[in-house]
Amino acid sequence: MQVQDRILPTSDSPKPHNHRKPFSIHSKNLDFSSWASENLYKIVTILLLITTVAALFFLRNYSTAGGDAAALLCLQSTQSRTIHPKFPQINWNSIDRIVDRTPFASFQSEKWIVVSVSDYPSDSLRRLTKIKGWQVLAIGNSRTPKDWNLKGAIFLSLELQAQLGFRVVDYLPYDSYVRKTVGYLFAIQHGAQKIYDVDDRGDVIDDDIGKHFDVELIGESARQEVILQYSHENPNRTVVNPYIHFGQRSVWPRGLPLENVGDIGHEEFYTEVFGGKQFIQQGISNGLPDVDSVFYFTRKASLEAFDIRFDDRAPKVALPQGTMVPVNSFNTIFHSSAFWGLMLPVSVSTMASDVLRGYWAQRLLWEVGGYVVVYPPTVRRYDRVEAYPFSEEKDLHVNVGRLINFLVAWRSSKHRLFEKILELSYVMAEEGFWTEKDVQFTAAWLQDLLSVGYQQPRLMSLELDRPRATIGHGDRKEFVPQKLPSVHLGVEEIGTVNYEIGNLIHWRKHFGNVVLVMFCSGPVERTALEWRLLYGRIFKTVIILSGEKNVDLAVEEGQLDYVYKYLPKVFDRYSSADGFLFLHDDTILNYWNLLQADKSKLWITDKVSKSWTTVSVAGNSDWFVKQADMVKKVVATMPAHFQVNYKDSVKDQQNLVICNSEVFYVPRHFVSDFTDLVNLVDDLDIHHKVAIPMFFLAMDSPQNFDSVFNSMKYKQKLQSNSTLFYSAEAPAVHPWSVTSEQDFIKLIRIMAVGDPLLMELV
Repeated sequence: MQVQDRILPTSDSPKPHNHRKPFSIHSKNLDFSSWASENLYKIVTILLLITTVAALFFLRNYSTAGGDAAALLCLQSTQSRTIHPKFPQINWNSIDRIVDRTPFASFQSEKWIVVSVSDYPSDSLRRLTKIKGWQVLAIGNSRTPKDWNLKGAIFLSLELQAQLGFRVVDYLPYDSYVRKTVGYLFAIQHGAQKIYDVDDRGDVIDDDIGKHFDVELIGESARQEVILQYSHENPNRTVVNPYIHFGQRSVWPRGLPLENVGDIGHEEFYTEVFGGKQFIQQGISNGLPDVDSVFYFTRKASLEAFDIRFDDRAPKVALPQGTMVPVNSFNTIFHSSAFWGLMLPVSVSTMASDVLRGYWAQRLLWEVGGYVVVYPPTVRRYDRVEAYPFSEEKDLHVNVGRLINFLVAWRSSKHRLFEKILELSYVMAEEGFWTEKDVQFTAAWLQDLLSVGYQQPRLMSLELDRPRATIGHGDRKEFVPQKLPSVHLGVEEIGTVNYEIGNLIHWRKHFGNVVLVMFCSGPVERTALEWRLLYGRIFKTVIILSGEKNVDLAVEEGQLDYVYKYLPKVFDRYSSADGFLFLHDDTILNYWNLLQADKSKLWITDKVSKSWTTVSVAGNSDWFVKQADMVKKVVATMPAHFQVNYKDSVKDQQNLVICNSEVFYVPRHFVSDFTDLVNLVDDLDIHHKVAIPMFFLAMDSPQNFDSVFNSMKYKQKLQSNSTLFYSAEAPAVHPWSVTSEQDFIKLIRIMAVGDPLLMELV
């Protein structure tokens, strides 16, 4: 068959369609490039259709799998840790001034109140406009009503924000309070020397911002006084809960690492620092203080609003270099020397943004010789009986402890503050605390600061790098906080909160230097934080192992079949611990029933028949034979005292002792013995259920084991969790399955029989 080439028209002008001679199928050109060119629009249409369908399937599966913003943030965080973001190149000497062309161009004020608004003006916001000497600046977002208006306030709508010429606008989400960043720049451009960062749901006490805050730091109206300061005597303490100082030991602020929630003792003593450099001032809020969703959802008995009171007569307290405190955007004053620290990150969840900003700014504040001071109640915030979901701050709980330790250890050799700021933002992106977007955002923010006329402060020598003076007896200042009525898991305290908060502190004192090592066979992304919340209140720390490592959740990798080989690493890490308690996540520990146990003895389930058994190797499967042979090899190489102990307990070498080893305890003085036995096993594949009973029988005689687990509630299999099976009277319960937050909530409710502080009324 002859194939003819398609003849193209020679004229440049198109011919009328009805004059064109239709081509037959035989006249088509089979050359692919010509065919593709002819059918380009069809190809593009089909590709777009395929892409759309694929995207819909992805979104459907993602939502079905329970994906949420926090999970995506965690993914971004993990990815950002494996890449090197691009470092912004800035010519600091060629930044042009930005001229305000809005109707407010000529307005100037030294004191500004910056607030984000998403609804019509609240009564609290109306009261703010009446505070003398302060100018209210309301920042709109995509949810703000178009006709928003309030006499006495300057309102920056999205349209006005876009006209200001600030570089940061390109990075800001449309529907978030972090758009306040535009407001900070606007205020600085218009003469700000103090900026009060606040929300629209709090009333300033007595309508006087200066009643407790130090609005003036220099001049005749400044308070010339020394300020109480947390002691720097413990170099390992990097964060404190300021609510304790102001009379609320059982309440913690949003942004406090959850592992520090149980630290509720008051200060043995304070020191003092001269006032004048408290460039960031954090106020306490009565009513609804700034608390996280964990506190909010577990401390409410009903829909009744929170009304928590703090001691308004407690003195303000400063933070020394090396110690941090959560700082929010609800009730905080920034002085001009710290204006650079107002930037709200954009690549993290909204409920983490101001907290991360606070820690980031505190670290940089030390570079200019400044410090944070926490003040007695300055506002009363109203609880609207609504809260954001835990997922909105999940990445905060995961990262904040690691962030604090990172910031305290961070050092920079740069010679100007803005260079240090940019360097720190870059390194934080490398470490996964935020993404490259915030590196670029920081660069835009710093350039905008210079464009509105801000002068960066001079650097000061870092006190952290100088030898700390010994705190003499005369330098120690005492202050004993009040113990005000509070709320615990829906149970209101009557009278005062003593130092122990009931049994909780009694248990904490007993087990506060015991390390809990927990192996999670279940999904750690759904349970790791919950286990830490439950047991972290009692034990020194909770180490979580799993089959897969999860850096974001601080979950370490280990194999359950050989988990004993990992324990010596934990022993070395906590060399001062009293002992180590191992727990599998299919077993529930009723810690309140362990107080009578001797912490100097070994604990194991040797008297629980379904957990500890002796089997004859003869006639059994190859697995038992191989395990028994390896045990014989190890026993043969044991030092005399180990070998004698073991053979006294296991008379017949044809028998193999097996313990499921869901829970056991190794005291400090047996740690070296345990490690020696692990080294004897070396690379032999002795199973965890075989190795642990062998170790215990070699270390000591069973008659010396503590009997605490003898009354453990134990079944080999359980079809499903049953409240009838659980017993609060037993030291431990096995098995129990926790694979989700719902399972964890059910567990907490039944455990509250033994620990009422866990009670969550529904």
